[in-house]
Amino acid sequence: MNYEGGKLEREHLLIAEGGDVIGEGPDPARRRRRWMIAIAAAVLVAVAAWWFMGRAKPAEAPRAPAATSVTVVVPGTQEADRRATGTGTLAARREMPVGVAGEGGMVSRVLVEAGQWVREGQVLATIDRSVQTQTAASLGAQINVARSDLTLAQAELERAQSLVDRGFISKADVQRRIATRDAAAARLKVSQATASEQRARNARLDIRAPAAGLVLTRGVEPGQIVSSASGVLFRMAKGGEMEMRVLLSEADLRGVRVGSRAEVTPVGDTRTFPGEVWQVSPVIDPQTRQGTARVALRYDPALRPGGFASATIVAGSSQLPELPQSALLSDTKGNYVYIVDGENKVQRRDVTLGVVDANKVAVASGLTGSERVVLSAGAFLNPGQKVNPILQKPAR
Repeated sequence: MNYEGGKLEREHLLIAEGGDVIGEGPDPARRRRRWMIAIAAAVLVAVAAWWFMGRAKPAEAPRAPAATSVTVVVPGTQEADRRATGTGTLAARREMPVGVAGEGGMVSRVLVEAGQWVREGQVLATIDRSVQTQTAASLGAQINVARSDLTLAQAELERAQSLVDRGFISKADVQRRIATRDAAAARLKVSQATASEQRARNARLDIRAPAAGLVLTRGVEPGQIVSSASGVLFRMAKGGEMEMRVLLSEADLRGVRVGSRAEVTPVGDTRTFPGEVWQVSPVIDPQTRQGTARVALRYDPALRPGGFASATIVAGSSQLPELPQSALLSDTKGNYVYIVDGENKVQRRDVTLGVVDANKVAVASGLTGSERVVLSAGAFLNPGQKVNPILQKPAR
């Protein structure tokens, strides 16, 4: 039993390796080979770990964001027109109301319409004159009677003068005939004056244009009874000349002079009409603190008296900075630009605009012209932001 148990124990100690049977006894060559394989594997693992660690880059410290590059310009100053803007109404520069100058009567004809051009003295309307015509005829007959009386008195005087030297007629009779002749001459003059007065009255029954111009309104129709108390029957614009009465603030009015150029734009029209200031109000309304500048305009059908319009008046010139419109920004607080200070930081600068055209805008206040102004992309900047300014020369 002991012998068989010991044999089984020895068999269990045998190790099969690669199909070879290893006995229980020590084998130095095999153990050295296993140790060498283990050492080589450890060296390979160490080399691989070193290689991978060498390729991995160390973590870099976070960098500060680069400053944004922006284009800036130093605008300087240029001579620019200083303009005043205002609104007002259109009117005839010289409006002429036309009414009845005589005794009046029933209107028989109206010969013109509103919007029609007329010459000086042209008949606008006529009043029935049937009665006045008969009166004029009667006065004409009286003139003929007076003239006949004068002729007879003159003939009698001449005969008396031829007989006085022969003693047939006294000098007293001659003097009476001279008086009779003079009285007949006076009656003739009275008759002629009365007839002339009647003709003048009849002529005033024709309502005539006092000067050449444009008929603006017509307020009478045939059959209407008119008199000197009837008021205005026609309104005319002398020569068709128009004007705009521009309301300006007290400060703006101070720079406006007679002869200042102006541009007028009627409401509902995209066209502008050139004009010239011909009168500046000498007083300021104490309630509105405004005054009136009257701008003379040439006639145009678009300039209708009573209409509303806006005007821009050149009120002198001054040295102002000018910028491209891309530099201008606006919000609820008003217009502003961004400037770059000495530390290259963006700062907001509120400005007041002057003349604005398609390419540039004059800055009336807020800039001296020596600042570095951001030309574009201002909407993407914030006050206090640091930038990299790139200077661009302003266009002249």
